Amino acid sequence: MSITHTVVFSLAHQPGSGEEAEFLQTARDTLSAIPGVHEFTVRRQVSTFSSLGFQFSMVFDDHPAYTAYNDHPAHVRFVENRWKPEVTEFQEFDFIEA
Repeated sequence: MSITHTVVFSLAHQPGSGEEAEFLQTARDTLSAIPGVHEFTVRRQVSTFSSLGFQFSMVFDDHPAYTAYNDHPAHVRFVENRWKPEVTEFQEFDFIEA
């Protein structure tokens, strides 16, 4: 059963800044290249009901593919070197078909 992994988050960077754009592009390039990742998207929040400004979404074929992504060295490096220092708040949601 496929898993849709999403994370909504805010960045420490100024909206529209080069740092913001560079973070999003690095995430797109790094995370979408990890084996097992399908349908990787980056979305910007437009609602005024949430302070979380962005969303990453991706699909995995099954739980082993999702686990392999979480353990992949590129993902671990991205989390340690970029996510933790640059993301100020986030929520993670993982979905399967109901």
